[in-house]
Amino acid sequence: MITLEKLAAYGADTKTGLERCMNNEAFYLRLVGMILKEKSFDALEKAIAENNLRAAFEAAHALKGVAGNLALTPLYEPASEMTELLRAETQTDYSGYMKKILEQKALLEKMNEE
Repeated sequence: MITLEKLAAYGADTKTGLERCMNNEAFYLRLVGMILKEKSFDALEKAIAENNLRAAFEAAHALKGVAGNLALTPLYEPASEMTELLRAETQTDYSGYMKKILEQKALLEKMNEE
């Protein structure tokens, strides 16, 4: 189960995340748990595989927003970097960004299972 302590150890700014949720810990943790079901992860992977930069931008931007609002810094940072490259329609190898994003998702999933 995800806890504030685990999120802090993960690198999340739990103080900011809690403030955005009116200091309601249960609400904040529920929202963090919901990110694991976020469809933007799959949409981003698919769009990158298809070299659809517009769709990839939309998915990366959605992930950036969710991660940013929940102050999940380790997920927010690669999603933010990727979003800006996609916004500029930069033709590059996005596999490194995808790897980082999926690693962060996996860490959150592991935290949720413990």
